[in-house]
Order: sequence, then structure tokens, then C-alpha cells
Amino acid sequence: MNAILFQAQTGGSPEGGMFTTVIMLVLVFGIFYFLMVRPQQKKAKERQRMLDALKKGDKVVTAGGMHGTIAGIDDKTVLLEVSTNLKLKFDRSAISNVAREAEPGVKETK
Repeated sequence: MNAILFQAQTGGSPEGGMFTTVIMLVLVFGIFYFLMVRPQQKKAKERQRMLDALKKGDKVVTAGGMHGTIAGIDDKTVLLEVSTNLKLKFDRSAISNVAREAEPGVKETK
């Protein structure tokens, strides 16, 4: 008898609870996509654009912290000049960013 009263109070239909659960699950996955997956994809595209735009003479920093100037570039590798007469070969994916130089006439503050 208690089960009949409980069904009467909650609406009685188990299908309604299933529909609400599915809606909530879709909502959680939607939020997860927009807060986690989409920003990661955007960041990966920006990184790929940066790697594609590398050219000879760019000052770059590798993932290991090595600073150098691009002396040669290939499809998969980059030849960095890190010192006079010292050139090292790195994978293109090892480049973490392009070092920005200060504008002429603009003084850097520390």
C-alpha cells in the first residue's frame, strides 16, 4: 500500500524519471564539451598555426627552455642556432613559442 501512495505522490510514471535523467546527462555532456573540449581544440589549432608560420630568422624557445634563432626549417625538423657556430636540430613540435622582441624605442620594465 505504501508503494501505491508513493507512486501517487511522485507522478507514478517511471518513464518520466528516465526522460529527466537522459536530459540531465545530455546537459552535463554539453557543459563538459563547452568548458573542456572546445577550448582545448582551439588551443591546439592556435599552436598548429604558430608552428606552420615559423620561418628562418625567427627567435624561438623550445619546450626544454632552449632559446635560439631558426637557421633552417624542414617539414618535421627545425635547425636552431643557439650560439655562434652551434646549431642544434629539433622536432618542430618541440618549439613551445616564438619569442617576442620589444618594439624599437619601447623600454622593457621588470
